[in-house]
Amino acid sequence: MAVKGFRAAAVAANMRYKDRLDLGLIVAEGPAAWAGVFTRNICLAAPVIWSMERAARGRGRAFLVNAGQANAQTGRPGEADCRRSAEALGSLLGLGPEEVLLASTGIIGQPVNMEALTAALPALAAGLDPEGLADFARAILTTDTRAKTAAGEFELNGRPVAVWGCAKGSGMMAPDMATMLGFLLTDAEIEPGLLKEVLAEGAELSFNRVTVDGDTSTNDCLLAMASGAAGAGPVTGGAALEGFRAAAFGVMRSLARQIAQDGEGATRLVTIRVRGAATAAEARLAARTVAESPLVKTAFFGGDANWGRLCMALGRSGARFDPYAVDIDLDEVPWIRDGVDNGQEAAASAVMKKAEYVVVIDLKAGPGEYEALTCDLSPEYVAINGSYRS
Repeated sequence: MAVKGFRAAAVAANMRYKDRLDLGLIVAEGPAAWAGVFTRNICLAAPVIWSMERAARGRGRAFLVNAGQANAQTGRPGEADCRRSAEALGSLLGLGPEEVLLASTGIIGQPVNMEALTAALPALAAGLDPEGLADFARAILTTDTRAKTAAGEFELNGRPVAVWGCAKGSGMMAPDMATMLGFLLTDAEIEPGLLKEVLAEGAELSFNRVTVDGDTSTNDCLLAMASGAAGAGPVTGGAALEGFRAAAFGVMRSLARQIAQDGEGATRLVTIRVRGAATAAEARLAARTVAESPLVKTAFFGGDANWGRLCMALGRSGARFDPYAVDIDLDEVPWIRDGVDNGQEAAASAVMKKAEYVVVIDLKAGPGEYEALTCDLSPEYVAINGSYRS
């Protein structure tokens, strides 16, 4: 898909991976509004520090992303490499370094291979094309098994306005702002402050509800640019803002779902839907605790209808409820009623063998609701992460 006002490209720079795309670039044809939301992990990667400071300017031109080396916990040399990267790209494209946002993903503690990066930049810049977004989406992957992209559209003043996004994330996934790496493009005309508002709200409703393993990365960032090239007039409020919000939220929700589905070693996608909590905050506690419990997730992998594990997780979540009031459904199966077994083990086991299903938990303690996305925990997850660096 092409989004008006942008070009993209990717190359195999051989920074860590061999013979695969690992360096991606998106460039706006003119000054674009931009915004970002970033990890709350206090061990901030150098590119996160760089991009946080520059995103606050509100406008820029380019996203440069590498996969394989996180440039996290690399100290002052890592920060200097960020500036060198932005300056090297800027010299090729006629941009100032402040007009470039950076993102990296890969092994923490490893600096970016600057020799390989700078050598690859001329080919990367030469390859910029309006149809290059699919290559960019592949270049940002690490342990992901597939690229994750989504697109949406709304109409403003009789003209179509596009929203496109891509993300990577498979392990070290319990976003506390956005996702491991995510990018949103639109040809809408929107001010940076409003773009940031929509981005942050959408992240909370999508990426922040995904957990694969309970870990929040040092490199999490979600970056957005708006070119205004649709020529449909500004998005300021009213129906225009609602149309943009709906399209952007749809893209972000789709990407979040794809991340959970592609969790490292995952074989099942499970939605945890909590309702009836005392507060929305307690619903979040309950849903996240169930979604991140290793014992619950291994039961999901085995298709084991061991409902006691869910009750255990709920009981330690911090949510307040009467244990003998809880109802739990698996899809349409009334699994637990008033905190005790409802004689549905065969039907529940059948649901748990499916590739996707929903767990609905009613705490009957108030109006609070929350939904989380998770996956099962398989031996493959351990195999991937037991030898990830080596």
